[in-house]
Amino acid sequence: MIHRIEETTSTNDDARDAKYRHGDIVWAERQTAGRGQRGHKWSSAEGLNLTFSLVLEPRFLPAGEQFLLNEAVALALTDTFAQFGIAARIKWTNDIYAGDKKLVGILIEHSYSGQTLARTIVGIGINVNQTEFDPALPNPVSMAMVAGRTFDRGEVLEAFRRHIGIRYAQLELDERETLQRDYRERMYRLGERHTFRYPDGTPTEASIEGVRPTGELLLRHADGTLREYLFKEIEFVIAGK
Repeated sequence: MIHRIEETTSTNDDARDAKYRHGDIVWAERQTAGRGQRGHKWSSAEGLNLTFSLVLEPRFLPAGEQFLLNEAVALALTDTFAQFGIAARIKWTNDIYAGDKKLVGILIEHSYSGQTLARTIVGIGINVNQTEFDPALPNPVSMAMVAGRTFDRGEVLEAFRRHIGIRYAQLELDERETLQRDYRERMYRLGERHTFRYPDGTPTEASIEGVRPTGELLLRHADGTLREYLFKEIEFVIAGK
């Protein structure tokens, strides 16, 4: 069920309430303290975009395999955009890009029960119809800017709900090879040589070869070595960002 509210601090905070169960979506017009990855704030123009949280209860999924859930969510989003004629790519780990610009931000928060996941809150911000952004934002883009037309936000959300249902079913049926293959094929800059940056600012040239089932990014460096990186161990270098 979709629960629509006018204002909240963060839909991820709201979605923790036990009254929301598996498959519920909390959609807010305004977030006063929306959060993104790496502790960043997520800002969105009122009435133009989608800011919502999806509640999942993947109790069948071992904690060590939680990246498969990330893959299912990212793929459902790219499936959604494809339905509306927009070619989107997954920027490891969770951002969705159109070209070299950010279309979606995702913040996934888990709670655990022993060795498995218990409850997952998937916070999603989709730039839908906004065409003017804060200059301080590095590289935003919206569906409207990419497609040259506006969209019905409710229609977009319903499309996502259908597609996440399909991808989540693949996860439940242990179709991990399908999820991993599709995720790899839709990775942003897959197989292209680009500059990346280490946390200390040191640059390195490498190309993306894929991602481990546990989530590590696989980079082939200029000297031929293949190395794997966890979140925050390597950063993309993108013009204008």
